[in-house]
Amino acid sequence: MSFFDHLIPWHWMILGVVLVVLEALAPGVVFLWLGIAAMITGLVAFAANGLSWEFQTLIFAGLSIVSVTAGRMWVKRRQTESDHPTLNRRGEQYVGRSFTLSEPIVNGIGKLRVDDTTWKISGDDLPEGRRVRVVGANGTILRVEATETPDGD
Repeated sequence: MSFFDHLIPWHWMILGVVLVVLEALAPGVVFLWLGIAAMITGLVAFAANGLSWEFQTLIFAGLSIVSVTAGRMWVKRRQTESDHPTLNRRGEQYVGRSFTLSEPIVNGIGKLRVDDTTWKISGDDLPEGRRVRVVGANGTILRVEATETPDGD
């Protein structure tokens, strides 16, 4: 006799609550849907007394797939556009801005002082004092190009 031979509806309800609590601790909107599937499985097991553990597990697996898929579609429809889309991507905030190189770009790599921060930059080799425009950001590396005129835009 194993644990599964004594599986009762309350086990599914408890699993559901544990998964919902786990969602609060590790957000990602997956455990919530699995918890809902476990609770519905518990309700089905209450309604259809005497279901084998194999059938209950199949019900849970099917409901999990359905609830995760439906939940993701629901979340995708409800997403709103941010008024600050680059808030957590600081390098992208500098795209389009021009700066003066305080150090030369050598072998395609250099450093650029922006406000109170020094950024690693990539681009064509350029001398110190040249104006550059940020054209892209890849993580913490800004891609730069020389502006049309050496002393300004």
